[in-house]
Amino acid sequence: MKLGKLTLGIITAATLIVVNCAAAEKTVSEESLGLRTTTIYTEDKTTGDKTQYGDKAAGTSTKIARAFENAPPMIPHDVEGMLPITIDNNQCTMCHEPSVAPSMGATPIPKTHFTSFRPETKLTEDGTMLQEGKQINNTSDIKTVEKPLETLAGARFNCSQCHAPQSEGTDAPKNNFATEFRSEGLNGHSNLIDTINEGVK
Repeated sequence: MKLGKLTLGIITAATLIVVNCAAAEKTVSEESLGLRTTTIYTEDKTTGDKTQYGDKAAGTSTKIARAFENAPPMIPHDVEGMLPITIDNNQCTMCHEPSVAPSMGATPIPKTHFTSFRPETKLTEDGTMLQEGKQINNTSDIKTVEKPLETLAGARFNCSQCHAPQSEGTDAPKNNFATEFRSEGLNGHSNLIDTINEGVK
C-alpha cells in the first residue's frame, strides 16, 4: 500500500496527539512545582518561610562556612542594636579589628579592608589615559593598585553591604553543595590581598 506525503503527515500528527494525551495524564499540579502549596496566580494566601536570624550573642555562635573562596563571611550571631552602621557608629570593628579579634574569637578584618584599590586615573585633553602618572592604552590590562591604609577603607566601612546574617528557615530545599578551597585555611580566612590581580596581564 502506497501512502502519499499528505497521508503520512496526518498519521504523524495523529501520533503526536496520542503521545501528547498520554503525557498530559502524567502532569503534576502547578501547586506541587515549587515550595509553595498555594495557587501561583495570587498572593492572597501565600506566605513565605518566616525569616529567623540567629539569636546567639556574638562570641557564642558557630561560624558559617564560606560559600566560596574569599567569599564575604555570613554573620552567625545576633545583630540586634548593631545596625545600621553609620559613619559615627560601627560596632563590628569592636570585635573584628585585627588587633582585638584573636582575643574575642572573631574573624579579623582582612588586609583588603585596610587597603585602597582606587588608582589615581586621569584623562588628558587629548584623550590620553593616565594612571598614577603613567600612560595606559588598554583599561582591561590595568592591574589593581594597592595602597595600604592606617584605618578601615571608606569603601569597606559599611560591613553590611557585603556581610549579612543567615536566616535559619526550615522551608528551603536541602543544599548538597560542597565548597572546594585551594587550601584548607581559606575556609576561615581571606587571601584576597595576595590574589587580587589573578588573571590580569
